[in-house]
Amino acid sequence: MVTSQGTASVSFPFPSVWGIHSSIAGRTIIWGTLNINSITDNRVSGTANFRGTPIPISGFWNESTKQLTFDSPYATFSGNLTIIDDFQIRVRHFILRGRFLMKPPSLQAGESGSWIATTDIALNEFPVSGNTYTEQLPPVGAFLTSNILHQYQNFGGSTI
Repeated sequence: MVTSQGTASVSFPFPSVWGIHSSIAGRTIIWGTLNINSITDNRVSGTANFRGTPIPISGFWNESTKQLTFDSPYATFSGNLTIIDDFQIRVRHFILRGRFLMKPPSLQAGESGSWIATTDIALNEFPVSGNTYTEQLPPVGAFLTSNILHQYQNFGGSTI
């Protein structure tokens, strides 16, 4: 996809809505939706919605390493993109997963954990060259976040 500046392509679609799940020490702490509104000159902007109010995020996308880093007022997130094509159901799964660090003013400041976010599109909606993996099952977290995203879409984009 070409950015609004027309200067670079990126490996995942935007604007896009992702289901996101995060945990500390294997225990779920929060889940919701991640909106990637734009990626321009490797700068990412959007929102995260964990408790019914969209929180602004900003960060960076590194196309060569497929790494996304972004900050919210409460945490810093870093993760890598995996793309899995499921030819049987004609769906392309986009999976971001990595680590996060809570920061003040969060009551959990200093604690870290893992996160996963997913979104899916039809195979023919977004061409990707050389970056897809086939005949591989997505991680179990992908099914949970897909379910979160499905609930979001069924309720007309309202918060979960």
